[in-house]
Amino acid sequence: MQKFNELKELIAAAEQDAVAFYEKGNKAAGTRLRGALQQTKTLAQDIRNEVTAKKNESK
Repeated sequence: MQKFNELKELIAAAEQDAVAFYEKGNKAAGTRLRGALQQTKTLAQDIRNEVTAKKNESK
């Protein structure tokens, strides 16, 4: 559950950069947003692997 909370925090932090990029045209915010999205992808994959492992343990 810790990684899931980490993912939620990462998304919340990325939202500020998304607003700055899309609404204000801040290109640096776009770069930060892309980095945050890459971290999100990696973290989400880690969570998926963890869920699968936990699910398979109960068999």
